[in-house]
Amino acid sequence: MKIIQHLPNTLTCGNLLCGCVGIVAVFQNDLVLASYLIGVAAVLDFLDGFLARLLNAFSPIGKELDSLADCVTFGVLPSVILFSLFQQSFPGTVLAQQPIPPLCYLAFLIAIFSALRLAKFNVDTRQTNSFIGVPTPANAILIGSLPLIMKSIFFASIVILDQRFLIGLTLLMSYLLVAEIELFALKFKNYAWAGNQIKYVFLILSVVLLASLQFVAIPLIIFLYVLLSVLNNRFSLQKIKD
Repeated sequence: MKIIQHLPNTLTCGNLLCGCVGIVAVFQNDLVLASYLIGVAAVLDFLDGFLARLLNAFSPIGKELDSLADCVTFGVLPSVILFSLFQQSFPGTVLAQQPIPPLCYLAFLIAIFSALRLAKFNVDTRQTNSFIGVPTPANAILIGSLPLIMKSIFFASIVILDQRFLIGLTLLMSYLLVAEIELFALKFKNYAWAGNQIKYVFLILSVVLLASLQFVAIPLIIFLYVLLSVLNNRFSLQKIKD
């Protein structure tokens, strides 16, 4: 029985391992592997919480371990991926082994704001049934999708490796990580349509986007999540006023 109680923390350690191996993969210029490892870690991150609730295996050390693992896998790893993309945006820098342009270090804003996001989550009692700011796994999945999009669509690198795009994405996602925007959580108390409309609409649209656009759909799904949350908040507020 005690071994079963440790399963959630074991999965959390697997999440952390994915982050560490992913960072090494980026050092070896294998951004695709690093991106897939973010996906694996996201699944493990979901399962550790699911098992903790199922087994009632909550513990203070589990909460802290989860945040530390997320900071590495969903904070540092996406920053390192962005750092590599910034480097690639300077033609000849990597191959010629020239000094790293200072602009590349802007990528680590993601790691900083991810740490702030996780710290806020641990002390913010408002985030029981919803999120305030974009969750770090969602942000990491968005950034991790970029190498996959570049691999699947040849001309996508023209846009993704544009420094203006990388700067804009870094600043926007850093802001959204800590923004005071309430985002719905995909937690179901029941599976009835009433009360879960926004979640079902999001899931249906996400499946359609993934089926039609594959990896390109991932950034669209993340921004759709934010957009639907904002619209849902305004609709709920208007309903209360009426």
